[in-house]
Amino acid sequence: MYIILGAGGPVANALTKELSAANEKVRLVSRKPIPTSGNTSWQKADLLNKDEVFSAVKEASVIYLCAGLKYDKKVWAAQWPVIIQNAIEAAKQTGARLIFFDNVYMYGLVKGKMTEETPYHPLSAKGEIRAKIATTLMDEVKAGNIRASILRAADFYGAGQSTNSVFDSLVLAKFAKKQSAMWLGNPKLLHAFTFVPDCGRALFLLGQNPQSNNQIWHAPTAPALTGKQLIELAAKVFQTEPKFNSINKLMLRLIGIFDKNSAGAVEMFYQYDHDYVFDSAKFETFFKVKPTSYETGIRELKDTLFKG
Repeated sequence: MYIILGAGGPVANALTKELSAANEKVRLVSRKPIPTSGNTSWQKADLLNKDEVFSAVKEASVIYLCAGLKYDKKVWAAQWPVIIQNAIEAAKQTGARLIFFDNVYMYGLVKGKMTEETPYHPLSAKGEIRAKIATTLMDEVKAGNIRASILRAADFYGAGQSTNSVFDSLVLAKFAKKQSAMWLGNPKLLHAFTFVPDCGRALFLLGQNPQSNNQIWHAPTAPALTGKQLIELAAKVFQTEPKFNSINKLMLRLIGIFDKNSAGAVEMFYQYDHDYVFDSAKFETFFKVKPTSYETGIRELKDTLFKG
């Protein structure tokens, strides 16, 4: 059985879709109910509660950790170490493989491509937390205590009109309404985005292939484009003018006075005033897959998430 801890978010939903299409037996685990069908069931559990997690992972062959926490460094500092430890203990208890969906905050500012071999040099409190929990997990792997892997994605798009994706909320949602877009940082710089369905497919493939154990992987991601190129491409798809305004760090700080998510993004601004290049060649070569192109992804979103 495939267990998804922290189900209900965009990436977990994309993974659930892949598993369901393969007719796998899936248990969704979250605090709030999730509609199910077919071989998919739901079980209530708080990932901070070890006993509830242990109950939820019974019969597991693969455990996915796809949790998303409130975008607040204090919440992350208090909760992520507990969640990762509960997931590790669950893997030990069941003997199941553990696959953790992660981001790239632990890398910090990288000159050149981010790869699976990029060392950890976090420049933010959130990055330090991510580095700590990733190290905790892989130390258990190195000790031979569990079989686990990490899948990392760049900033993603295809999450809908939520603050989980700046490209969705500040560009695509705006163009869908024929409004001017907004861009964080310098639009002349390169920035990569991972398509949410590609994250789901990547997690699925890792779960289907035990030979991928005990490694870090980067989800298939199209080559980085400049912000201006992405805006022009999105405007073309939505058949609107490529009008946009740039948001600098000072502006983000001011917005953060009224919006906590924006305030939490200030420490991550280095990702938007430097090139942000994400390399997924390892995954693409091993699994013989290609990432969804930006044009294809944006067109798909226009016809689904941003329809009408």
